[in-house]
Amino acid sequence: MQQIASHVLRDAETEVTVLSIGCAVMDWRVRDRPVVLGYRDPEHYRENPASMGAICGRVANRIADARFELNGVTYELPANGGRHHLHGGPGGLSRRNWQMSPDGDCAVELQLLSEDGDQGYPGQVSFRVVMRLENGTLTWEMDAVPDRVTPINLAQHLYFNLMGKGTVADHTLRVDADRYTPNGPDRVPLGRVEPVDGTAFDFRTPVTLGDGEGWDGNVVLNGGDAPAAEVIAPDGTRLRLWTDRPGLQVYTSSMLKPVLPEGPGAAHQPWGGLCLEAQDFPNAVNVPAFGSILCAPDAPYRQVTSIEIG
Repeated sequence: MQQIASHVLRDAETEVTVLSIGCAVMDWRVRDRPVVLGYRDPEHYRENPASMGAICGRVANRIADARFELNGVTYELPANGGRHHLHGGPGGLSRRNWQMSPDGDCAVELQLLSEDGDQGYPGQVSFRVVMRLENGTLTWEMDAVPDRVTPINLAQHLYFNLMGKGTVADHTLRVDADRYTPNGPDRVPLGRVEPVDGTAFDFRTPVTLGDGEGWDGNVVLNGGDAPAAEVIAPDGTRLRLWTDRPGLQVYTSSMLKPVLPEGPGAAHQPWGGLCLEAQDFPNAVNVPAFGSILCAPDAPYRQVTSIEIG
């Protein structure tokens, strides 16, 4: 079994511990306060039932009925989220040990070659993730080059709790999104894009998370140079997120439970953390109206997402 490597990024008051397994952020501290949830030991990330801190893919979120059709061929994927395929499957990118190349205190590069047929997906794909820390901002640059047409949709899956304890019920969330993709009862989008007006997914003005019943759904970002999302804790600690992706999954960890020994952050419990997963739309490979997530040798995948905490 390949050993798990780790590297610590440091910048003024911020320190981020990155693992080779799943490109996971194991620990993120601001003024020595842990602001993400994690496991106690890097070895726990080999199992990682909650995709804690990891990069999810090849296709993040859900693919309905664990199948899709491409060029007349139906591809069957492992069903690991009920009858659906979730976060790239049980052996997806979040469970793989990437090759790590540190670059001093401020950057680390991770690479992985995913072979044709990996988790049922067609084509060989070369994945590369560079994580940079600068001025309290962690940036993910994610690239993927396939050798043939294949779907790709990556997402970081960190659980944020800016107080380092308790729940996020007292955090406020604002998201620059006028529309969302409503879900069915199994958390798979219904295939429509609708206005957020009058719905629980209207975060255009700050919402105190404890005032709702919990969230696990995708909003359609308006785009632009301003932060796509902002979270503020009771003591004023603030998170801001920028991304070039069209969607953001808002998840208040309703299914989180203490399965493995916990790290120094907040306890693993419902509402223990808030996930803000920048992504293309869930199940887009089966819904043409959601936009294509197909990539090719001459049209590779790229995502740039930045999160500032301070």
